Amino acid sequence: MQVMAQAQAQGTLLINESMARYNSWRVGGKADRLYIPVSLDDLSFFLQSLDAGEPVHFVGLGSNLLVSDEGVRGTVVVMHNALNRLEMDGGMVYADAGVTCAKLARFTAKHAKQGGEFWAGIPGTVGGALCMNAGCHGGETWDSVYRVLTIDSKGVIHERHASEFLATYRHVEMPVENEWFVGAWFKLADGDAEMSEQKIKTLLAKRLATQPLNLPNAGSTFRNPEGDYAARLIEACGLKGHMIGGAQISEKHANFIVNLGDATANDIQQLISLMRNKVKEKFGISLQQEVRVLGNEMGGVK
Repeated sequence: MQVMAQAQAQGTLLINESMARYNSWRVGGKADRLYIPVSLDDLSFFLQSLDAGEPVHFVGLGSNLLVSDEGVRGTVVVMHNALNRLEMDGGMVYADAGVTCAKLARFTAKHAKQGGEFWAGIPGTVGGALCMNAGCHGGETWDSVYRVLTIDSKGVIHERHASEFLATYRHVEMPVENEWFVGAWFKLADGDAEMSEQKIKTLLAKRLATQPLNLPNAGSTFRNPEGDYAARLIEACGLKGHMIGGAQISEKHANFIVNLGDATANDIQQLISLMRNKVKEKFGISLQQEVRVLGNEMGGVK
């Protein structure tokens, strides 16, 4: 479907805006332009107004993102708090891309839908979860996706069925380039609200006990290799607590890198390279990065 054009953009456009405010590591340089839309119509109009070929990057909470110290060329669109519709729709749960995964988990539990409790352990938005097939504790986002809404670089909205996408472990293959998720319908089984809410409480307690939530971080740095855990491999290399600049491999969870207060993206990048190289050297295993990089190339980290 095509969204009706507006007379002018209604959101907030910022020039040379520091990206440190928009990612959970609290690092990174400036974006040439950063736009915060107020609605889907507004986002559509804004994209239509951009010059052809303008690089566009969508960001939710930035909880799985390493932003280069050199900044980001083009335009960053921040979705969190912009698109936040969350409702029941014909027995399915509909969520805009800007809704947090934690809020989605609570909503599904409240409406006695089971299978979405794991979202409570994902510190990101629905858009990010769709993009990377986020998951934990045995659940994955695309297990329950029925259909999605996307928007392309010309501001056109598309409704696509889940069968058009290839979802694998922490990766989703898009059917076309230059489209971004703006919403999704999730088909979940009927369950018991009280049981789901208790499951969420248990999951959050485990997360608090095992992850360094008191310091800026971006969650798991690497995907778990088949049959093993990245954290175990990294810890076995003696890297827990290792520091470079203001960044540290967490003493609580070896697959997490934390910002002790004054870390740079380059500090974090160096730790990522160290972790990967040491595990390869000791175990012959090539760890696959889960964290995504936004901005200029940084020492081979992608």
